[in-house]
Amino acid sequence: MPQRDCWIWLPESAYPEAQSTVYSALSDTSAGNYLVAEFQRCYSFDQPVRRMRLRVSGDTAFRLYLNDQAIVTGPPCVGGDFIGNETAREHFFAYETEISPDTAILSLRAEVRMCPVQICEYSKGRGGFMLWAKLTFEDGSQAEISTGKGWLCRKLSAYTAARSFDGRCAPTALMPAEAISDVWHCETAPIPPRVERTIQPEGSKIAFGPLEEKNVILPLDRIWAGFVQIAARCRGEVRVRVACREIDEEGSGEEALFVSDGVYRGFTLHSAGSLKVTCKNLSQAPAELCISFIETHYPAEEAARTTVYDEQIDQVLKTAAHTLMICRQTHHLDSPRHCEPLACTGDYYIESLMTLFSYGDMRLSAFDVLRTAHLLERESGRMFHTSYSLIWVLMLRDTYMAMGDLALLKRCESALDLLLKRFAGYLGENGLLETPPDYMFVDWIYIDGFTLHHPPKALGQSCLNMYYYAALCGAAQLYQWLGRMTAAAECLKRAALLRQAINELLFDPEANAYCEGLNTKTAEDLIGGWMPQNTGKRYIRKHANILAACFGVCDDETGKDLIDRIMREEIEGDCQPYFQHFLLEAVYRLGLREKYTLEIVRRWIPSVQECPKGLAEGFYKPEPGYRFDHSHAWGGSPLYALPKAIMGLEILSPGMTRIRLRPSTLGLKAAHAELMTPCGPVVLDVQEGKAPIITHPADVQVILA
Repeated sequence: MPQRDCWIWLPESAYPEAQSTVYSALSDTSAGNYLVAEFQRCYSFDQPVRRMRLRVSGDTAFRLYLNDQAIVTGPPCVGGDFIGNETAREHFFAYETEISPDTAILSLRAEVRMCPVQICEYSKGRGGFMLWAKLTFEDGSQAEISTGKGWLCRKLSAYTAARSFDGRCAPTALMPAEAISDVWHCETAPIPPRVERTIQPEGSKIAFGPLEEKNVILPLDRIWAGFVQIAARCRGEVRVRVACREIDEEGSGEEALFVSDGVYRGFTLHSAGSLKVTCKNLSQAPAELCISFIETHYPAEEAARTTVYDEQIDQVLKTAAHTLMICRQTHHLDSPRHCEPLACTGDYYIESLMTLFSYGDMRLSAFDVLRTAHLLERESGRMFHTSYSLIWVLMLRDTYMAMGDLALLKRCESALDLLLKRFAGYLGENGLLETPPDYMFVDWIYIDGFTLHHPPKALGQSCLNMYYYAALCGAAQLYQWLGRMTAAAECLKRAALLRQAINELLFDPEANAYCEGLNTKTAEDLIGGWMPQNTGKRYIRKHANILAACFGVCDDETGKDLIDRIMREEIEGDCQPYFQHFLLEAVYRLGLREKYTLEIVRRWIPSVQECPKGLAEGFYKPEPGYRFDHSHAWGGSPLYALPKAIMGLEILSPGMTRIRLRPSTLGLKAAHAELMTPCGPVVLDVQEGKAPIITHPADVQVILA
């Protein structure tokens, strides 16, 4: 009987140097031993295979081909953070999926890259590949196959380094693959594999004569996430570089050298709105290249859409939806250009909310929540970004409200306990968070030479305390759902004390607004790369005041006054697209949606008109010379906030089986908004002067207010 989860690799006797690698691209360990191995086996049966239930994984990255067609790339991301990368992550994942081969011959081939390259990639410290499948034949009979005896392997020597291919290096000879110990113990990922599509831009076939050089720009219709593929027909040396540009920057790239016909497909995920191809034929014979971009993303069908019949705003929504799609990979990404780890929760929380009004499938959000719980459990409630660890509580709460999956709460319960215990230890005698390891992240802005990525106390303390207040309130709800009423009451008690301390110590009566933090000295033992010494200047700016209004730290009348003054620019400062999410939430919570929602959303129009292919990382450069990417979904809040404001949505029960709607045109002549629930779409049409039209699934109770 074939063995489930039987891992194989290049035999150690033949490849002693190719066995181990680093745990992460952020690891402080020795060289990573970059290489690509190939594994293959052909099965022949006497009748067609109708269904193939497949389980597959690989370390660090793999792509699996069936009869020369790519069917799965992976593995699902472990998660990871910017800390704790000196040892292997405890969790590793396999995909389980079903395909329909409809053939009696199964030629399986896997290309497996050992060594993390991008900072969202993680390894168990060695190479490996695993496949198991249950086959159902035409007559209904079944059989199993798996990696192990009969599988062949070789090293693909042309893959010389990350993003580099040298066709002069032939693959090694095929030999039997070696069974190795299972150090991965894969859990099944609760998400489907990514889908992919080959894009061949106009002009992608490049013919050139002997000793000829060419520089070509190949435009793509949008900014996509994906892999570079280069096919060559040549009889002599040809050198190629493909740079992936979102707009006009050089961008990340792949380099390949060919001496005969061949195909190179890179393993690195890129973000591209165009491809800049620089190629040279060094031979005396004509040559031809074909450049492709293989775009990939989490399976998505746009199941919900919003239109306000305003071309400029509708373009903002379309660009936001597209950018969200390319940021949904094996985990949510901040951007397929940056490919940051799972610990950038502020980004992924916003993306999860955007999903409700676009693609609707919340499984990726739930998986991100769970993997983040693994990070918290591993580090006793600690994450690199302190504010993001608190935002995780809100993401857990809202994902549960969207899905109604109580098992998710139970699996995250210990992480929640650890997080709250840790933050209780940061409280000072004054009742505020006084001794956290950092105050990051606030926003992508510099003030007086300080970055709000990791600001001093005077620019970050208030925001962190307000996130803590929101997390305590959110945790109280979570504990209530878990039946832990004592813990819920304790959270509410702590929240009330914290709220009192914030209003006593961080509210400036003269300015009638909150300062960004105290000017007291930070203890020397806390000073480090992410915690600068405090400054003596007192700051009254938008960020802390937006959060106070958003989370109800102040009373509602004060909150409304703060928002009015912020919108009139009477409180200093500015915010990037990320922080506009909290401004829109504050406007909605305080009943100001009809007054301000459209005004805030219109702020996106200039940047989207400048680049409709993808969302810019910011509205303005935080520092001279900084170049934003244009594939950053954290700026897509209008995709969530605008339909929510049109609907006046309030989710009343987990799983959205009961919702309340307070429809509004927001001053528009008409609008159409859709919300995806687990039971199906809720659709709203509003028109000035007419009663709203609402359709919804029978299993969703809609209360119209």
